[in-house]
Amino acid sequence: MGMAILLVAIGLAVVFDVTNGFHDSANSVAALVATRAATPGQALVVATAGNFAGPLVMGTAVADTVGGVVTVAPHETLPAIGAALTAAIGWNLATWRFGLPSSSSHALIGGLVGAALAAGGTAGVRWGGIAHGTPDGVLGVLAGLAISPVLGVLVGAAGMAVAGRLLKRARREFNVVVRRGEWLTASALAFSHGSNDAQKTMGVVTLLLLTSGHLSTFSVPIWVRLMAAASLTVGTAFGGWRIVRTIGSGVYRMAPLDGLVSQGGSAAVILAGAALGAPVSTTHVVASSVVGVGMAQRAHHVHWSVVREIGAAWLITLPISAAMGAAAFLLWREFI
Repeated sequence: MGMAILLVAIGLAVVFDVTNGFHDSANSVAALVATRAATPGQALVVATAGNFAGPLVMGTAVADTVGGVVTVAPHETLPAIGAALTAAIGWNLATWRFGLPSSSSHALIGGLVGAALAAGGTAGVRWGGIAHGTPDGVLGVLAGLAISPVLGVLVGAAGMAVAGRLLKRARREFNVVVRRGEWLTASALAFSHGSNDAQKTMGVVTLLLLTSGHLSTFSVPIWVRLMAAASLTVGTAFGGWRIVRTIGSGVYRMAPLDGLVSQGGSAAVILAGAALGAPVSTTHVVASSVVGVGMAQRAHHVHWSVVREIGAAWLITLPISAAMGAAAFLLWREFI
C-alpha cells in the first residue's frame, strides 16, 4: 500500500469527520437555540467544546466495533474504506443541502458494507451474531442503530411526564432556571455526540493503519483520537443550521422544559451507546426524543409529516449508501 494512497484515505476520513460535524453536531444544540436559551453563537461554543472533549475523554469501544465490520483481504482494505468514506461524504453533503436530518452513522456503515460486498462478496462482511448475549458485527451495529431511536422516544416521553408532574405548579419565571439547565444538558449532548461519532472515524483510520502494517494490533493511537476530535470540531464550527431548524422547530415547537428534557434524555442514550460500543445515530436519537417529549404533552402538535421524512431518511440511508459504497469501490480499485 503506497504511503500517498494511505494519506489520501486518511484525508477522506478527516473530510468525513468535518461533514459529520457540520451535518450532525448542530443537533446537539438545536433545542438550545430553538427555545432561545442561547444565541446561535453561544450555542456554537457549547457544541464545539463538547465535540472536542468527548472523543478525548471517552474510550474507543465504538471504534473497535466499526473496525470489525469489514473482513476483506488486506490489499482490498484501502479501496474498500476509501469507497465507504466517499459514499458517506457524498450522502452527508446531499442531505445537508436539503436540510434533511439523515444519519452520518448510517451512511458510513452502509458505505462500508456495500464496499466490502463489492470487494469480497458476503465473506467480506462480518455479519456477526449473538456472543455472550450481546450482538456483534453488523448485527450489533444495526441493533444499536435500530434500538436507539426507540429509546429516544421512550426516554423523552417518560422524562417529560415526570418533569411535567413535578413542575406542574411552577411559575412562568421558572423558565429562567430551566434555560440555564439547558446549557448543562446541551453540553452533555454535545459531549456525547463527540464521544460516539468521532470514534467511527477512529475505527476506520485505525483499520487502515493496521492493514498497512503501521500498527501490529487494533489500538487507536492518540494522534488519531486528536485528529478525529479536531476535525469534528472544525465541522461543528461551520454549523449545520439548516438541520437545526428541522430538529429545533420542524418536528415539534419546543418550550424550554421540552428542550431540557430532550437534550438530557438524548445525551443519556448516546453516552450509553458509546460505553457499550454501539455506534448510534445522534440525529435520530435527538429527533426521536423530541417526538417523545411532544407525545407526552400534545401528540397532535407533533409535525408528523416531518417525522415521516426523517423516518424515510432513516430507512433509505443504509441501502443507498451501500450502493454508493459498492460503486465507489469499483472506481477506487480501477485507479489504484
